[in-house]
Amino acid sequence: MREADPVPVGGPSRRWRSLALAVVLLVAACGGGSGGDRGTASGGSEGARPIRLGYSAWPGWYPWALAEEVGIFDDLGVDVELVFFSDYLSSLDALAAGQIDANSQTLSDTLVSVSAGSEQRAVLVNDNSAGNDAIIVDESVRSIEDLAGRTVAAEIGVVDHFLLLQGLRTVGLTEDDIDFRGLPTDAAAAAFASGEVDAVGVFAPFTLQALERPGSHVLFDSSDFPGTIPDLLVTTAALVEDRAGDVQKLVDAWYATLERMETEPEASREILADAAELTPEEYRSLEEGTRLFSAEEALAAFRGETAPTGLRPMAEQINEFLVSSGLAQQPAPLDELFIDSFTADYLQRQGG
Repeated sequence: MREADPVPVGGPSRRWRSLALAVVLLVAACGGGSGGDRGTASGGSEGARPIRLGYSAWPGWYPWALAEEVGIFDDLGVDVELVFFSDYLSSLDALAAGQIDANSQTLSDTLVSVSAGSEQRAVLVNDNSAGNDAIIVDESVRSIEDLAGRTVAAEIGVVDHFLLLQGLRTVGLTEDDIDFRGLPTDAAAAAFASGEVDAVGVFAPFTLQALERPGSHVLFDSSDFPGTIPDLLVTTAALVEDRAGDVQKLVDAWYATLERMETEPEASREILADAAELTPEEYRSLEEGTRLFSAEEALAAFRGETAPTGLRPMAEQINEFLVSSGLAQQPAPLDELFIDSFTADYLQRQGG
């Protein structure tokens, strides 16, 4: 899921996000304010302020809302303030600015932030996008080649922009070959649904809105690029260094939530759908497009030595792509980014 006080998005420059990150990092250093538009607190880590955990409108991240609703944070004794961002880009900038302590975000977006100087740590693998990120087009577009010269909207510098560039590259096209419109994801979906643009890159549940346009269809989606869009819980480096015990409880809470979803699927889906402002039937339709990782699968991803299943080798490939596509000015350093010990500790205590 991908919301807080919106940051203006748009314009032709592919370097916009790197510049925005530099601004929010400067604001943070000067004592900038918070970025969330709604937040709730739960749990009780004694003697410490709540962990501000950001998440956005993505099926693989709504389980955080379920964890709060059924009291899992409280049960594990961790004080969490969930911050929902309707504008996913704002969540990325809020973490980079230190306005939140942890955020739910993709690997590619994490690499852009880290390459711009933000010290972040990936402590949990939530899921892999398996079709819920999509390029949706009108009925006149039948192939990727047909995108040449067409108006295409997506949120500039983040995950579906990344997906769009990957698809264009497969047929030898670049962003220069299309009329790219940088819009926040909700605005991009609305612009396509109303016929203002020819194509759009969006993630679920905004895919449902885009597909309301008569004749629209998915041209390609994240299932065509398996393993390239892992979703993560990413924290500030300071949170891991200062409150490792609470980070462990966050990881434990995630897996307790997945267990709850497995043992009480219908009741859990109702809570998840309510958080997403969808009906349970609509939410069910999104479940296949997001592959939630078990703890065993997550640990294998942390330790994998080949792409696309291994996070580090996948990150090395994405680094090259981001730089060559202009979404990052330099490769993100990877040596301290991925921390598998929290997942390993959870598994060990489960007898795994």
